Parts: sequence; C-alpha cells; structure tokens
Amino acid sequence: MADTLTAELYDADGARRGEVELRPDIFGIEPNTDVMHQVVTAQLAAARAGTHSTKTRAEVRGGGRKPWRQKGLGRARHGSIRSPQWAGGGVAHGPKPRDYSQRTPKKMRRLALRSALSVRAAAGQIKVVDTFDTWDTPKTKRAIAMLDAMGVTGKVLLIAEDHERTAIKSFRNIEGVIASNLGQANTYDVLWAETIIMSLGTLELGQGVPRGTEEHAAQAARPGDEPDSPGGEGQ
Repeated sequence: MADTLTAELYDADGARRGEVELRPDIFGIEPNTDVMHQVVTAQLAAARAGTHSTKTRAEVRGGGRKPWRQKGLGRARHGSIRSPQWAGGGVAHGPKPRDYSQRTPKKMRRLALRSALSVRAAAGQIKVVDTFDTWDTPKTKRAIAMLDAMGVTGKVLLIAEDHERTAIKSFRNIEGVIASNLGQANTYDVLWAETIIMSLGTLELGQGVPRGTEEHAAQAARPGDEPDSPGGEGQ
C-alpha cells in the first residue's frame, strides 16, 4: 500500500474541490482476506431467518393405527403410515427453526472493515463530500444530480454522520444505493459497493483534512499527535 492515500473531495452539489488525505492505518493496511471472508460469511449467516421447519413422524396427523398385521400377508412390516418412507409421512432429519448467527470478535470485525476500506481506497473508489449540512429537506432528485455531477455509476455506499439524516433519506430510495451512518457501515456493504461516498465528518477527528488548508498544515506539523483510529485497537 502507498504511504500517502488520497480521495477526491467534493461539495454537496458534486463539484470537485480538491483532495483529502486518508489515514494509512485505516485505509492503507494490508487487506486480510481470510478475516474479511469469515466476517462476511458470519454477517450473511446472521441475516438468515432460520424459521424453516418440517414435521417429524410424531408431528404428522394420523398414522396411529398399524396399517396391517405384522405377519402372514407377505408384506413388509410397518407400524405407521406416517413413517418417513411413506408418502405424506414425516420428514427424517429435516430442518427445524434455529439460529444461524456466528460470533465474531470485535477486533476481527474492525480488521475486516479496515481491510475492505483499504481495498477500496487502493482502487480509488472512495470519494468524500465536505458536508451535507446544506441539505435542508430530503430530495432524491438532488441526490441523483450529485451522483451525476460526480460521475458516479453502479453500486454506491453512502456513509454520513448521524446529524446528516437528510442526506441519508435523500439517497435511500435510489436503486443500487445503500445509505447509512458510520455506525452501520459493515464489511459486506463496503465490498458490495463499487463506489463509497463518505462525508468529511465520518473520517473521524482529523482522519482526513483537505490538502492546502491550515488544519492540514497543523496536522502535518504534529505527526506524533495522531488520534486513535475509530476501531480503537490496531491491526
């Protein structure tokens, strides 16, 4: 991974304003594909309803009487017409309601998310919008216009701050777009999307500062005063 990673910076209308620097400990780590696979598998498993159910021979109605006597007829022995080998009988070893969720440690989920973000950042698939505070009311038309101005096509993941709910509501009715806040971002959605649009505030505590600004210069002057990553623990 490159030492310096950048993403294109846009305003709320999709006009390009420059670049924003991304922290290498979040967007520039070596992706751990095994952890990403395990976390995505667990996430998809947890999404299963697990409500499927079949009846055993004890639960199927009828079959309380022995269909014919044990001996003397030349037929195979049977005790119930609701045995699994009979049409209309119970199901042997069939599915029953169960919980498919798998436990994944918090550190593993954080590593998988950072790995997925690093994959997208290396491919130049992350774009940053300075703020959505100017969006007063939800308007899908404005969201579509912003995507067109940015030249974004295909599947999109929008990650905004909690107070930017207006933007989330504006994007959520667009086909092929997932809109969520920072706390709902997950590895599967990041890998699913072809473009990730993040508001500048979601880059967390100086995680990304526009190039050429006074804040960027101040941050560069204090390399040892880096804030902790959103995940807390290191890789």
